[in-house]
Amino acid sequence: MTPKPIRQSSVKTEVSFKPSLRLIDATMLVAGSMIGSGIFIVSADITRQTGSAGWLLFVWFITGFMTLTAALSYGELSAMFPKAGGQYIYLKEAYNPLISFLYGWSFFTVIQTATIAAVGVAFAKFTAYLIPMFSEDLVLLDLGVLGISPAQLLSISVICLLTYINTRGINSGKWVQTTITLAKILSLTLLIVFGLWALQADVWNTNWLSGNTWSLQRLNADGSIEAYTTMAAFGAIAAAMVGSIFSSDSWHNVAFIAGEVKNPQRNVGLSLALGTLLVTLLYMITNIMYTGVLTLPEIAASDKDRVAVTASQVIFGSAGTVIIASTIMVSTFGCNNGLIMAGARVYYSMAKEGVFFQKVGTLNKHAVPEVALWLQAVLAALWCLSGRYGDLLDMISFVVVLFYMLTIAGIFILRRTKPNHPRPYKALGYPVLPIIYILMGISFCILLIIYKPQYTWPGLIITLMGIPVYYFIAKKKTKDA
Repeated sequence: MTPKPIRQSSVKTEVSFKPSLRLIDATMLVAGSMIGSGIFIVSADITRQTGSAGWLLFVWFITGFMTLTAALSYGELSAMFPKAGGQYIYLKEAYNPLISFLYGWSFFTVIQTATIAAVGVAFAKFTAYLIPMFSEDLVLLDLGVLGISPAQLLSISVICLLTYINTRGINSGKWVQTTITLAKILSLTLLIVFGLWALQADVWNTNWLSGNTWSLQRLNADGSIEAYTTMAAFGAIAAAMVGSIFSSDSWHNVAFIAGEVKNPQRNVGLSLALGTLLVTLLYMITNIMYTGVLTLPEIAASDKDRVAVTASQVIFGSAGTVIIASTIMVSTFGCNNGLIMAGARVYYSMAKEGVFFQKVGTLNKHAVPEVALWLQAVLAALWCLSGRYGDLLDMISFVVVLFYMLTIAGIFILRRTKPNHPRPYKALGYPVLPIIYILMGISFCILLIIYKPQYTWPGLIITLMGIPVYYFIAKKKTKDA
């Protein structure tokens, strides 16, 4: 008798995330997502806002302290909920689905996608130093209200390339991230070493020993000085921190990808601490180096705020522009890879919760959320074309810090509402450090509301626009159930 053929099961095995990231990979994701173009640029505006070397360093120190404190606090949350989604999941567990949705909505519409666009265009702008045909000042296509430059097209091409690499699996994105981040840390370290070697005694003395080290004042690009009233001085510090916070942001990207980290209960929190500490130290020393080779008026008046280019020309002479442009290209390329890799996991988690497009909550054969990755790329490309991402990033800083405060306050809530939930790691310095962060965050937000309202209301409007969207989705879910 001929045996009957065995019928193949029609049930497909569901693809799941693959834990592939080691501690070094997770740490490089933290550091690589933080180090983009900001450290090479924003010190010019901070110097104009504060007018002295001491306050320049103080702004970076306060930002670094807040970042490290937040990272140590997030370690507890990442150990409690070691799965894809990170901050979105933490807010849902601590508060309710509406709060987490508003975060995810803001994250998708502006926070992550506009950051990807900004970093992509920064890559293109510095490529133009080496290949002038990619200049942002050239116009390839004039559509009246919209002019498309070679820099915008190059930035979109890079975003698409990195998106494609990340659709090939976590290992593809991992090797790009780890390799590029190690390269840019080495490049930044060498810039610091050569800069300190080229330190000029007269410049250093002018910046640090002239008696104006802690004079908080407005330093205009033309070298003129304006005094602040007491309260306006606090507003100036808050305004200065917008740039340093942007430069230090995205440190929590590894939490979004926790489901793909080996031993996430240990390694996510540890990578947050190691990565943020490493970058904070690099940022502080880089700014010390700036003040050793450039006077404050030179920093404040740097062409297009590109302080690193101005400093590199002093350190390396005529070759300085090429050296720093190459360094920033490597830096922004690696930064965008981390942003692209991590961001898609948030939309995936939202889709799994039923508050985003259903297809976004699927994984491809390489166990990565391919639809989420390409959807993110499309919106980031649109931001590249709009040219408004820079303004939006300033405007969203208020909302970013607000969500950070809510998340850290969630630690207190979860210790009360879920006292028996496993906590392999507990927030270092609890409750003192989390409280300090929240108080500093509240101060930052209040000062922006009073003195820089243009940095607050646009971000709030974008976030609050998510409320009717959430209830529309919730109503549709109820009707379909």
